[in-house]
Amino acid sequence: MRPLLIALSLVVAPLMMPAPVRAADTAPAAVEAFDPARDAAHDVAEAAAQAKAQGKRVLVDVGGEWCVWCHRFDALFTDDARLRTLRDQGFVTVKVNWSKENKNEALLGQWPKVAGYPHLFVLDGEGKVLHSQDTGLLEQGKGYDTGKVAAFLTQWGTKAPGSHV
Repeated sequence: MRPLLIALSLVVAPLMMPAPVRAADTAPAAVEAFDPARDAAHDVAEAAAQAKAQGKRVLVDVGGEWCVWCHRFDALFTDDARLRTLRDQGFVTVKVNWSKENKNEALLGQWPKVAGYPHLFVLDGEGKVLHSQDTGLLEQGKGYDTGKVAAFLTQWGTKAPGSHV
């Protein structure tokens, strides 16, 4: 009976211990998909707080899972390490859904009008809109011009000379 109690205590004791808190557990989760169920205003506020703490800006990517050009824009950062680095060094990125299920009008109605998708907004660490970017101006053929996207990221990211968070 005693060996059974010892074995049982070895199994149960670790379950009763509190789990260690890792830094990743306390950081806001990245919004990596256009999700109509998310609270966009909350996501943007969290991204702004994170950007302020990290000395970055917020890159708000407005679009939807239905949007072919949104997926093409995402592919730039998957396929091009240089663009991904420029984005990640200068910005905290957050996706805001726009679809028939949820147009996020309460949030997006506060900002300049969007003509097409995807659309980018650059915010400072306080959540103030610094720039509204029509991504059609970054296109080339059936994709995006990596030079134009790099120039946009460099101009508006916090790593740009003379930029202010």
